[in-house]
Amino acid sequence: MTLGSDLLARLGDRLSGLRGRLTPDAAMDKITWFRAGGPADVLFQPADEEDLAAFLKAVPAEIPLTVVGIGSNLLVREGGIRGFVVRLSAKGFGEAEATGDLRIRAGAATPDKRVAAAALEAGIGGFHFYHGIPGGIGGALRMNAGANGVETRERVVEVRALDRQGNLHVLDNAAMGYAYRHSSAPKDLIFTSAVLEGFPASREEIREAMDEVQHHRETVQPIREKTGGSTFKNPPGTSAWKEIDKAGCRGLMIGGAQISPMHCNFMINTGTATGYDLEHLGETVRARVLEHSGLRLEWEIKRLGDFRRGHEVQEFLGQML
Repeated sequence: MTLGSDLLARLGDRLSGLRGRLTPDAAMDKITWFRAGGPADVLFQPADEEDLAAFLKAVPAEIPLTVVGIGSNLLVREGGIRGFVVRLSAKGFGEAEATGDLRIRAGAATPDKRVAAAALEAGIGGFHFYHGIPGGIGGALRMNAGANGVETRERVVEVRALDRQGNLHVLDNAAMGYAYRHSSAPKDLIFTSAVLEGFPASREEIREAMDEVQHHRETVQPIREKTGGSTFKNPPGTSAWKEIDKAGCRGLMIGGAQISPMHCNFMINTGTATGYDLEHLGETVRARVLEHSGLRLEWEIKRLGDFRRGHEVQEFLGQML
């Protein structure tokens, strides 16, 4: 019996009545944009917020539970992810609609680009930056995603979330505790939707801003590759890509993983990269930047799961500088 099948068998009737999809031994490489990584013991895709709450109430606290978004900013290790992985369904959590008063209600599984499109249609300014972020609203809320001089925290009015016991919480902007690429909201909260607010703008102004975002992405980022977006956070006073370039890492390859020759803060899977290749490459870059400039780059890409035995990767490759 596989790990996933064993987990489902142990829980038995606890999970009966759920309307979402339970998939044992789910292939995470089909979900992540890197197209690499090991399996999840069980993947659960809830039908809606009520279904997710029922699932959370049914699963004992000692069983590991990991939440993932649309997989754009995610690196899964080859050993896979223990316990349950929750991925919100597009049908239940993937809509965005204008609600009046310059506000948009968006499900946590809604792609950022769809929110930008909804704002354009409603004539609401301030969301053009989402047109260039390859992620979902849930991830944007958790990491305060931003681009083109705008951050998610500037748009958030309130966020709905469920805790590990399935209880509902509604957080205002202050409760999200935003900082650069960070939210201090409790880690066990699963965001389900958010109310976002913009400002009056003409459709012509919004379209022009979105076109500028798209042009920038197409000219400087490897958007047609298997990539996870920005790999590292920008250090204070400089850009991650500049420090990576100065350390001589542009185009650097390990196995099938490569630092993009177009943009040094993007890793790409050239076709055969494993989770080990990608993380080893990232830590090699961190080690070289540390040695060259003394800066400790912080990962922006979320790394999950267990290492495959013999394929462990140490931070900064074990350097003690």
